[in-house]
Amino acid sequence: MGSSLHARLAGTEPVPVAPVPQHGLRVVRLCSVFEPPDGALDPRFDPIGGMQNHCAQLVRALDRRGVHQTVVTTRPPGAPRAHALGQHAEVRRHGLPVPVARQLYAAPAAADVLRAARGADLLHAHLGEDLAVVPVALAAARASGVPLVLTIHCSLRHTYAPTRRLRSQALARLGGALELRGARAARGVIVLTPRLRDRLTGDGVEGDRIAVVPSGVASAEWATDGRDPLDGTGRPRVVFVGRLARQKGVTTLVEAAARLRTAGVRVVLVGDGPERRAVEALIDRHALHDRVTLTGFMPHRDVPAVLRGADVVVLPSVYEELGSVLVEAMKAGAAIVASDTGGIPDAVGDAAMLVAPGDPSALAAAIDGLLAEPLRAEVLRARARQRSARFDWDRLAGRVLDLYWSWARR
Repeated sequence: MGSSLHARLAGTEPVPVAPVPQHGLRVVRLCSVFEPPDGALDPRFDPIGGMQNHCAQLVRALDRRGVHQTVVTTRPPGAPRAHALGQHAEVRRHGLPVPVARQLYAAPAAADVLRAARGADLLHAHLGEDLAVVPVALAAARASGVPLVLTIHCSLRHTYAPTRRLRSQALARLGGALELRGARAARGVIVLTPRLRDRLTGDGVEGDRIAVVPSGVASAEWATDGRDPLDGTGRPRVVFVGRLARQKGVTTLVEAAARLRTAGVRVVLVGDGPERRAVEALIDRHALHDRVTLTGFMPHRDVPAVLRGADVVVLPSVYEELGSVLVEAMKAGAAIVASDTGGIPDAVGDAAMLVAPGDPSALAAAIDGLLAEPLRAEVLRARARQRSARFDWDRLAGRVLDLYWSWARR
């Protein structure tokens, strides 16, 4: 691989939009979650999140470059078994309408991945908190002779924070071992942050097989008509956007809301998920109905306007490798408060205030501080807008395509 390509993969050299090749690459993509089609939204099935959006945006960006893709994933209720995406991509969904064990998708997905891989140039697996991805991907790659690329969205070795529950402990131990096995066996590994690249090299994975490609933002989605989806919720407005799940630390934000001193402040939680009842119970316990608004799920097309309209955007995650909403918040030029955990410091640099995860008092103090100091908030907004340029999906997809050509079976 030449020095110019190394520079492009490291993000130090501008990457132009790649021309559509005469003979497009054929890629099989395995991911346990993927953007659901309209009408297939059920919070029990974890339908919306950073990994779902990352995979879908990457598929679209590569489709525009002529890459032929077969996406094998889970099937939430209401989703068709197969549907087209773009000009050259097909999404194939497997599983039962049960909100456990990733809907028992692994066995039929494994058979489908193997069939598809036999005619592909490359198998790209996306690893989150799912134990089936690595074994399925390794078996299919071995049987078909197709090179494997592994993207680690949430490292079960170095990012995930287990609870004391047996299932959580088992996920960390077994999942961490599978992750390392997959990383060592893959032709190439993609990570979202430099932090995780360094951790993997410490695990013995060769550095020249690891590339850093974060989640991005599709600029075309950021045109606005001036409408405010949260109109009427009051000011100043503190916004969380994401899944209501333990990982995201939403209960810490509700606890912080009870400690805020800024007059008239409104905390708006945009999203849904398995922790919704716990969040609602906490709002009741602290009598925060006049301060905390829970919107439920909101279409992703409304997220840019939501983030632009926030006085402060908060991501209080317990653990996080990147936090795609932070990338979107920087694009929106938001003043950000986030947890000092995982890869978040790598992602935001000096464009956000960082606080310890799980500390509602520190979180409340940081939010109050930004609301009380408009000039400080404006400095963070300016830094965020400047930093967001490195997270454009067109640029990032060009880097992924370079990797594909260097790693594919040819």
